[in-house]
Formats: sequence, structure tokens, C-alpha cells
Amino acid sequence: MAQRLFLLNPKCFASLLIRHASRHESSGPSFDFSYDKQQHSQPLGDQRTFYVQHKRNTGRIGGDTQFNHSPSRGQYRQNNVTGFGGRPRLNSFGKKNFDLQLNRINWKDFELQSFEKKFYKPDERVIKRDQSEIDTWMLDNACTLQGNDLPRPVLAFDEIGFPSRITEHLCKKFVKPTSIQSIAWPVALSGRDMVSIAMTGSGKTLAFILPAIVHLLGNTPLQPRDGPKVLVLLPTRELAKQVEEVSREYCQMMGLKVTCCYGGAARGPQEYALKQGVDICVATPGRIMDFLSSGVTNLRNCTYLVLDEADRMLDMGFEPQIRSVVGQIRPDRQTMMFSATWPRDVRSLANDFLTSPAHLNNVEVIEEYSKQDRLFEILRDIQAQPECKTLIFAETKRKVDELTRQFRRNGLAALCIHGDKTQREREWVLNEFREDRSQILLATEVAARGLDVNNIKYVINFDYPNNAEGYVHRIGRTGRQDKTGTAITFFTPQDGPKARELVDILEEAKQSVPDDLHRLCRMR
Repeated sequence: MAQRLFLLNPKCFASLLIRHASRHESSGPSFDFSYDKQQHSQPLGDQRTFYVQHKRNTGRIGGDTQFNHSPSRGQYRQNNVTGFGGRPRLNSFGKKNFDLQLNRINWKDFELQSFEKKFYKPDERVIKRDQSEIDTWMLDNACTLQGNDLPRPVLAFDEIGFPSRITEHLCKKFVKPTSIQSIAWPVALSGRDMVSIAMTGSGKTLAFILPAIVHLLGNTPLQPRDGPKVLVLLPTRELAKQVEEVSREYCQMMGLKVTCCYGGAARGPQEYALKQGVDICVATPGRIMDFLSSGVTNLRNCTYLVLDEADRMLDMGFEPQIRSVVGQIRPDRQTMMFSATWPRDVRSLANDFLTSPAHLNNVEVIEEYSKQDRLFEILRDIQAQPECKTLIFAETKRKVDELTRQFRRNGLAALCIHGDKTQREREWVLNEFREDRSQILLATEVAARGLDVNNIKYVINFDYPNNAEGYVHRIGRTGRQDKTGTAITFFTPQDGPKARELVDILEEAKQSVPDDLHRLCRMR
């Protein structure tokens, strides 16, 4: 099970997020959930209306007829397919490609064309910045950086030396770089390999894509059928499409081509794009294996490799495919690895693929008042995953109702249970959750006692429980039956007296404890 913790940073009075792992199986614009409302979904009716309509149509709880959450308040249509009314999900990674084998390349037989990967020239402001200011910034942003002769972080977009069009666009769109961007950009542009422990939503896509664009502009353009120079490997088609969307925005500015290759979609358009020639290929392991084995493309000219969400790819059984694909790429490439956790199998992969990498451990810092907006952002990322069943705990019945209403108004099919709900409504809600007709359940701790639901992938503690036993009990609801799970916890100043017991839990689980949590303990 992975555990994330939102913790108050006592120095800058903000909340921060870390993620730890064990095994059971930009500072830019503030988070605005209206994006999802416009782009992804429409408002849903409230839970009570949905429940009453269900009773009218079935006359009993748990009837055979199933209903979709409709954008129109109080209106639902029948559907005999379990889920939210569509066809069953297709596997984004292409299981049929799991057994493909690629011919191993003996790179000693090749005379490799030289390429450039060092582009970084420190800005005068970065050079003159006092070390104490950098140390304070690293502490406030809860970042650690390990490695030899590493460049200093940049604190503004115009300090890194990107092409002027990109810099101007960044300045218009964001306020300043996120912490991971501040550190990763100088490291990547220096030609170094890098491992970053960072969560989704930390700005990591721009952390690796913008240096990739500089890498492409500084080297010889490829011809059609030469294969991409930049390969981004990631676990799911949903994530692949997100990364492609971000990449395309900046590639178009610089006249570069990007394509996205993933299973569960027509093969023809992806094959055509590769044959026409692309600079950046964003791909899932199964689909790129397919194209490599059939000779559609090759990676002999690839000089910049990104492994995004490496831990998830390993959890999904992709290690053989990853190793096979990376074996098709020249060994003197530049490699960037991003992972939310740092378990043994990810460390092994990093040791095999990276050369003297810089290690960045990022703890995202957010403002305290952004806690609820951050929850929306996390849920948006979760809902894009193939497995997204989520249980959210809040302290009061009022907060549970409030969050549920806001989720449904923003198009998330959430339901809730607490002591003010009738037994029949609670049973109906649990049945909807068990049968995957609703992927988000909110509950008070008392109402969730005795809750028996399998396949919960995420548990979110919006409010920290009253004691350590409650915390352990809550997070134990995910990652069952030898499956992986993630627990996300918000920890605020009011929870300070419980900091010591949380440290004990993390240490007992042999997980790293953030310095800020230790400092919070010492303040008590």
C-alpha cells in the first residue's frame, strides 16, 4: 500500500504532500475545478434525488435494473451494463502484446552518431544567489537533492534559458515554477540522468518535456522512418493522452511533432504518424512493443528516455516489456525516471538504466486554504486511472454532505453514508459502490464501521482520525488481497498533538518520515 500525507509545514504555514510505499499485493494557477466541469463532465443531481428515483423504478433496494448518473437532475436512464453506462473498459496496455519478444541489439556493432545533451548555462542570478536562500527554499518546499556536482535550482522562468517563446508562454500561464521544475530543469539541461520521487499533479510533465524540446532543438533533425528521438513510457492510455496534450502545446510552438501510441485505440493512425516521422513518442509499453516488433518504427536514434510513473508500470507487470524496449535504445542516452514511490523493484530499474543519476525527492507544498481544491485535483487524476474506486473519510456528517454535493455538482458521481441516512439508503449506497456504479464513497468513520467492500484502490483521509488505531484501520481498507493501494491523508496544525503517533506508524512500516513531521513533533 502507498501512503500519502498532507502535512503542515510549520515554517511557511502551508500543507504538503508525500507518498510512501509498502506492499499488500506550478505553483501556477490555483486549482480550479471548473476545468473538469467544462471539459469532462456535467453537473449531476444530488444523492437524495437519485435515491428516490431509484426507489420509484425498482421498488426495492439492489434491484436488477441499473441506472446511470445523468447530467440532468433527477433523470436516469436504464443500462444493463455494470458501470457508468458504457462498454467495459479496454485494457490500455494491450495484454496481447505481453509475450512479444524484440531482438536484442549489440550496440558494440554500431558506430553511434554523436549527439549533444548539455545545454545549461546558469543565469547570473542563480550563480550569485546566496546558499542560505537556496537552503531555505529547499526546506520550505520539502525537497531533497542527492548527487555530485548538481546545478542549483532556478526560482523563475527566465532563469533557465528556454527559448523565448516558451518562456513568454510560461510567464503568461503560471506564476513561477513548481518545486520539481525548479530542480529538474537545470539537472536535465545539464545532461544528467535523474530519478524523481514525485506525485501526479506536481508539474512533472513540464519538468521532463521542456528539457526534451531543448534537447531536440539542439540536435540534428530526424528524417521520416528514423524513429523518435524522445520516448516517454508510461502505464496507461489515460496518462499517455494527458502527457501528449501538454507536450503538443509546446511542441507546436517550436515546430516539433509529437504522437501518442496506446492500446485500446485504432492502430492505423498511430502507425501512420510514426511512419511520417515524429520527434516525441508518448507510449504505453504494450503498443510500442507492437510497433517495434512489426518494424513500424525503431529506437536506434532515441537519445532522451523518460519513464513516467515507473512504480505503476511495475505494479502492472510491465517490467519485461520496459527492459525489452529500453534495450532497443542506445546506452549513452539521457534517462529521466519519475515514480511516486521508491520500492526495491523501482530502485533496481534505476540502477540498471541510469548512470550516476541525481535523486530528487519532492514533497508538494500547497496553501492551507487550497485543501479542498487539492482534493478535487487528486480525484480528477484518480478518475483517469483504470482502477479508481475511492473511499473518502471526513470528520462530520455536515462535511460529508457538503463534499458530496460539491463533487456531484462538478460531475463526479459520488455518494455518501453517515448516521443521518436511513438504513435502506445506506444499503443502497453501499450496493452502488460495491457494483462499481459509483466509484467515490464518502463516509464518517462511525458510518464506515463494518464496511466490507473489495477492490478499494484509494482511501483519502480528508480529516485526520482521532487516534492511531483509527488511521491504521482506515488505510487498511485499501490494498487488500495482494493488491496495491494508496492512502492519502491531510494533516493540519490542529492535528499537531498526533504527530508523534503518526511518526511511529510510518517508522514501524519502514517508510521515510518527512523532516517537517519531525519538526512538528519537536514543537509539541
